[in-house]
Amino acid sequence: MRRVLSRACALALVVGASLAPALPAEAAGNTLTVDVGNVVRPVTHVGSGGLYGVGSDTKPTTDQLLPLSPISFTQPPPGTTHLGNGATEPCCDALDVAGNITRAGAQQFIRMPDIYPTFPYEWQGWTDWENKVRTMVQDRLDATWATNIQGWEIWNEPDWTWDTAAAGSFNDGWTRTHRLIRTMDTVTPIVGPGYATYNHDRMLAFLTNAKNTNTVPDAIVWHELDDMNWNSFDEHVADYRAIENQLGISPRPIAINEYNSYNQMDIPSVAVHWISVLERYGAREAHRAYWFEAGTFDGLFTLDGRPTASYWAYRWYGAMAGNVVRTTPQSWLDGVASYDSTRKIVNVVLGGDSGNNAVRINGLSSFGSSVDVTVSSVPGSGRHTYVPAPTVMSTSTMSVSGGSVTVPVDGMTAEGAYQVVVTPAGGPTSSWQQTYEAENATVVNAQTRSSSGASNGYYVGGIDGSADMRSDSFVDFTVNVPTARSYTMTIRYANGTGATSTHGLAYNGGAWSTVSYPPTAGWAQFSTVSVTVDLHAGYNMIRLAKGSPYFSGGTGYAELDSIRLS
Repeated sequence: MRRVLSRACALALVVGASLAPALPAEAAGNTLTVDVGNVVRPVTHVGSGGLYGVGSDTKPTTDQLLPLSPISFTQPPPGTTHLGNGATEPCCDALDVAGNITRAGAQQFIRMPDIYPTFPYEWQGWTDWENKVRTMVQDRLDATWATNIQGWEIWNEPDWTWDTAAAGSFNDGWTRTHRLIRTMDTVTPIVGPGYATYNHDRMLAFLTNAKNTNTVPDAIVWHELDDMNWNSFDEHVADYRAIENQLGISPRPIAINEYNSYNQMDIPSVAVHWISVLERYGAREAHRAYWFEAGTFDGLFTLDGRPTASYWAYRWYGAMAGNVVRTTPQSWLDGVASYDSTRKIVNVVLGGDSGNNAVRINGLSSFGSSVDVTVSSVPGSGRHTYVPAPTVMSTSTMSVSGGSVTVPVDGMTAEGAYQVVVTPAGGPTSSWQQTYEAENATVVNAQTRSSSGASNGYYVGGIDGSADMRSDSFVDFTVNVPTARSYTMTIRYANGTGATSTHGLAYNGGAWSTVSYPPTAGWAQFSTVSVTVDLHAGYNMIRLAKGSPYFSGGTGYAELDSIRLS
């Protein structure tokens, strides 16, 4: 959604937001419980996406994006004329920013109606629309170098922006447009319906029509834009899954490609609430809403490109590795947590309450009798306030009792965000992350699968596609190394073909080489091979591919469990 407000109305909303009782004034001493042994899902940074979050090939820079571990974006289509939120010229079409987004390890949806200049959209007739659709799709098909277009979003917020009087019903318009796209592009997923709000009757009618016309979306999309709507997200997911079951539709991934309200967009603790429920209730991806300026990652950066308080909350989240583990909120206190078993790090990001609260972490028996604990904070300031770094509130060594430790987080504000990091006494098992799980990486045209034989319990299979840039299969690993030098990269893989298979290997946009995988005992039966990679200090992007632009294609098939740098 973009703003459709006068300057006076917008000012009233901003002032009103500070007066509304949206967040608690004081706390009752609540505890967020973290269960390290209760895995929710592999870390994929579900909430680290944005609508119009990338403004150009350099805004934000790739180096700014990488620590946030973005998963996906929604961007306007090639040839966009859209002027969002008072912009004086169009920006950031999907192909113009594709390189930046790819280097950051993310994918993107193309929002097709943003070919129009205004919002709400001004319908110009079916002939005009269908000509626009053909042009957008052809522009994408001509971009044979672009691998990161993961969906056509046919319309945006049709529950109030679709011109029924001129265009007919939206459900009929969906079917007509879906069929037109498929005459040109049978590969790229189509996502929708993109409603501004979740509504049972509307979703049921849409999916009934989509099933009857064989135009069911490949991913289901709606928006969550009301104040404190995180409280309803679990109900919306449950209702949607019940509709799928009722209609006999196979489960679709859920993408919330706009989340957070106008009033609360700049509040770090609200972002933490959203991240927590998005992870807990099964979204595949979610994008921060576009209420203000394009290219600031929706308020994670100031207009001059410096980090805000919310940036640091997302950076803590972006540093998560391994598995997301179960968190149990109490009252307004909520959070998301991960456990990286390769380094023995528990990372908890929390917020939403004020006063003296606590985080109780269970399942720490393997950490020993004591643990090191660091508690950090960022203030509740908004998108115009530069925050150079989090504040370290405390560092301590605490005794573990019965496999648990309770960490006090005193002096909280309801708007701020907080991080609790727990390691065995003496620190994590390695000073920098060396093992990177494939299921934590960017997985394109392949599947995350579970196996007791896989490290961390998961691996990536079905890395089979090599036909063109739309169906190429690959895994992009974002790694962070301390110094520039050559590293030995050990790949843990499985190859059940009975013959040697190959993948292409490229990193940081460099030349392709070939990795050979001798046969293993079977699928999900893992072995290792080692190669040398020359990496620069800091963040690097490593791609292992069956198919990718400028690569002739791998042979046979292989599954990926992890890579390790040493």
